[in-house]
Amino acid sequence: MSNPPEPAAQPVFFPLLDQQQKIYPRSVSGRFARWRWVMVWLTQIVFYGLPWLRWNDRQAVLFDLEERHFYVFGLVLQPQDFIYLAALLVLSALGLFFVTAIAGRVWCGYACPQTVYTEIFLWVERRIEGDRSARLRLDARPWGLEKLLRKTGKQAAWIAIALFTGFSFVGYFIPIHGLAEQTLALTLTPWATFWVFFYGFATYGNAGFMREQVCKYMCPYARFQSALIDMDSMVIAYDTKRGENRGARSRKADPKALGLGDCIDCTLCVQVCPTGIDIRNGLQNECIACAACIDVCDEVMDKMGYAPGLIRYSSGNGIEQGWSPAHMLRRIWRPRVLIYAALLLALGSAFVWSVGHRSDYGVAVSRDRGALARQTGNGDVENTYQLQITNSLEQPQGYIVRVSGQEGLRLDTAAGLSVGATSTASMPVRLVLPLEWAQRHGGETLPVVFQIEPDTAGAHEPVQVKSTFVVPRY
Repeated sequence: MSNPPEPAAQPVFFPLLDQQQKIYPRSVSGRFARWRWVMVWLTQIVFYGLPWLRWNDRQAVLFDLEERHFYVFGLVLQPQDFIYLAALLVLSALGLFFVTAIAGRVWCGYACPQTVYTEIFLWVERRIEGDRSARLRLDARPWGLEKLLRKTGKQAAWIAIALFTGFSFVGYFIPIHGLAEQTLALTLTPWATFWVFFYGFATYGNAGFMREQVCKYMCPYARFQSALIDMDSMVIAYDTKRGENRGARSRKADPKALGLGDCIDCTLCVQVCPTGIDIRNGLQNECIACAACIDVCDEVMDKMGYAPGLIRYSSGNGIEQGWSPAHMLRRIWRPRVLIYAALLLALGSAFVWSVGHRSDYGVAVSRDRGALARQTGNGDVENTYQLQITNSLEQPQGYIVRVSGQEGLRLDTAAGLSVGATSTASMPVRLVLPLEWAQRHGGETLPVVFQIEPDTAGAHEPVQVKSTFVVPRY
């Protein structure tokens, strides 16, 4: 008897993204909420205020891409100074690794632009639509005049904040005073208009609608944070031993008699979470360490008459082994953190020293490729070069050119060059070796040194650039 055919295997589909459900974070107060708002104010005062500061009759911080000049207070950087930007990015990455190894995603919870602007947009939403329960009722209600006015008012406020953010961002690349005048006169250039609306739209979309989706799916930091933390990193943790078994009870009830832990299963820690996770399920990559769950849980513990800290900043080892805060702090300085600290100190010191000893001018010398050497009418040998000087000062500067390295060699062109403020100028330079000296070095390539220095007293040491002088065979 033949067996019946087996049914064909049905394909199984695994969604790459969870089906999005709108999160309605509940407002919370407490010490960590206050610190978050301190960081909101601090970051936004810096971001919005910095472009308006003046320095030497110009904008203090300006990244002028058109003129290829970066102004950072008294420092003027030009394309050849790109190495400083690369070094700054490396230092920023190391700083992030260092902080994460100590305190987890504390950057995300307090200073990340996505978190900061989401906090601002949520504040507007709560002021217009109400707290969590009021927003839930409003969204479930059919459209009417009140709902239309509240929704329209919220969107208008969001758009205003987003456009001002876009305007401020563009003000770092186009002088903001002129940008403001053009905006008021409705004469903004097409590109400036595009970038104001582009960055404004990005702020509006990310902080108003995408919110936690940016942290979950777009930001790579959540994906590789597990490689940066260990069991001694300070993270937000739920004390399972103390909290379980969880369950509701009256304030006067004895939890031990009921076989319960300190967690009353109120779910407020979930309701205040901006990413909608339940911290009681353990550390998750969606957790941004904002500590909202700590504030609300401490408030509940206080009302129940229990000790605070059921949810707290702690390390994995601290929770498992019951370490005291002092013991956990002693574990901070472990090999990984010390390596990050040493790299930060070494590279940071080198960066500061390099910027502090950076010359105010740069020099480049290139040979004339059309003719390595030629003889003049009286038999002297002449080599031609192109000298380029970049002046990083904010005022014109004259430079003196000298040459050394070979006896008898002389400069046969003007010995000076004036360069405009934050500009680059070049000039042809001819070096001549008299016949009597050229005959001694026939067929040789001689080393020469160009010395360039400002004509201002007390300026930097001369810049020396090595090159060669070609003598033909006789």
